[in-house]
Amino acid sequence: MLKGVLHVHSTYSDGERSLAELRELFIQQGCSFVMMSDHADSLDAARVREYVSACHALSDAKFLFVPGLEFSCDRRMHVLGYGVTSLSASTNPQEVFTHIERERGVAVIAHPQDSAFSWIESFETLPMGIEVWNTKYDGQYAPRGRTFRLLQRLQPRRPGMLAFYGLDYHWVTQFRELYTVLHIDNLDPQEIIAALRNGQFHGSKGELELPSDGKISEALLTQFDRTNTRSSGARRFIQQINGIRKRLGLRIPAPIKSQLRRFF
Repeated sequence: MLKGVLHVHSTYSDGERSLAELRELFIQQGCSFVMMSDHADSLDAARVREYVSACHALSDAKFLFVPGLEFSCDRRMHVLGYGVTSLSASTNPQEVFTHIERERGVAVIAHPQDSAFSWIESFETLPMGIEVWNTKYDGQYAPRGRTFRLLQRLQPRRPGMLAFYGLDYHWVTQFRELYTVLHIDNLDPQEIIAALRNGQFHGSKGELELPSDGKISEALLTQFDRTNTRSSGARRFIQQINGIRKRLGLRIPAPIKSQLRRFF
């Protein structure tokens, strides 16, 4: 078994930590690998080569960075290309899925908005997976049960479509304890990507284990929805207060802002 995390950003795009800092941070958390996903629109071809080289230089027999990209698409949709380091000229998400799979990567719709569900269901080309829990957008307490249900509606059209669990880690104090455990033992980038493609993994947070096929009881999905609704309400309240603060020109002390980012 290999423990790691998915969907992480560095200072190569809009993350606050360097790759070297991320390495030390996640090694301390017992991780063997990190699936990087810096933003493609922050990089040109030369910068991508530098990014890939830095990931390789900071990888060794005990820890591995797998460089990848996050693509910005039409209607503010984001698509993760795990293991893909070639840029795409298209912003059509279905064409981006094809580009990622052509490059033998793993295409995943990141943090799908509720308003995009019907659009996703209209796609002729589907990705390899859906990020059913993104702790930056959904919060650390529970995912949206309805995102799992979206995946379940799509699976008959693409058998083997998978559920992914990502941090979307950007900020120093952001929650980072949602793990992906691979059911393999060899720390090799191609074997890691193959394990993700083949569903040889589960998500893990505390005592909660989440399957790669996203098949969870309706009772648990309902519980997820209730918990997520409560935490989302708290986040919206904080955002409203923040909007008022900005209009009044007030500043939040850095230590308080740091703690708010940690929890929300």
